[in-house]
Amino acid sequence: MKNTFPKTLKSVFIFAIIVVAIAISTYYEYSLILKTPKDALDTEKISFLIKKNQSVREIGKSLEESEIIDSSQVFYAYVKLNDFDKKIISGRFYLQKSMNIIDIVNTITEPKNAEILFTIQEGLLLRDIDKKLVELDMIAPGEFLQAAKNFEGWNYYEFLNKEELSQLEYPIEGYIYPDTYFLNSADFKPNRLIYTAMDNFENKFKDLYPLIKKHSVNEIITMASIIENEVYGEEDRKIVSGILWKRLENNWFLGADATLLYIKDDRQISGKDLKIDSKYNTRSSKGLPPGPICNPSIESIKAAMYPKESEYWYYLTDKKGKVIYSKTNEEHNINRAKYL
Repeated sequence: MKNTFPKTLKSVFIFAIIVVAIAISTYYEYSLILKTPKDALDTEKISFLIKKNQSVREIGKSLEESEIIDSSQVFYAYVKLNDFDKKIISGRFYLQKSMNIIDIVNTITEPKNAEILFTIQEGLLLRDIDKKLVELDMIAPGEFLQAAKNFEGWNYYEFLNKEELSQLEYPIEGYIYPDTYFLNSADFKPNRLIYTAMDNFENKFKDLYPLIKKHSVNEIITMASIIENEVYGEEDRKIVSGILWKRLENNWFLGADATLLYIKDDRQISGKDLKIDSKYNTRSSKGLPPGPICNPSIESIKAAMYPKESEYWYYLTDKKGKVIYSKTNEEHNINRAKYL
């Protein structure tokens, strides 16, 4: 019988050599792509955003589509092999095509390089913003509020009435425009966010400001802040705006729970609270509260400026968020029993 073992051994040996050669070639190509930048001469900074909970594959694909790297597969392999996937930070980074993949990974895993996405939702109070910044370890508790109290940029903004607003505990409540901002966690200062958000407010408000004739800016923003926290939806906001202005013009109590909630830490109203002696208690004090009770959207500001007339005097919001309107107090009480 012919001995075929040497031939088999030879075939295995050749196969092994081929596998090793492929592995060496693959590693060489991987290493070359890893260490070679997309364009060594291009040092222009490119803004690159990493979203919260974005996967490594998605980040790599985005880097490749943005032409910052040549291979998303090599990026993925390097990140996974070196356990960098848990260290990548969400936020905005400034990258360059002159950076190789190692440089890029080092950049996006270093907290001081990230500009954090910070969203101020419509209707948030300054104290809510302070709490959010504390949760991100950007400030010590109360630091943002103190900066708001010490605001000194009156001359920069034509729409601010210093004499009127400086009497308030937080004079710029209502003027921190709700939006998403990029914050530098390594060098964050509350005043930087304050002025950026107020510049944003000015940009959104500049075309509306000259159109205000019947009321002061503070009255409009105060009404807008109430509308923001009372109802949702463009049409409902306009109707409720009409109801609230009509109440004021007829010397009624405004009767908006949102104004009383502003001075409550627990955001709950009890029967005892309804007797609180405060200008923010619009069930017992006539007129608008002294200033805004939150930071409203441009939609609520427009609703305050352009109320819709209706035959209604009362409204409530049911458990599903639908606004129910009434013409009389009797009808309103029936609706309260039915929907609440």
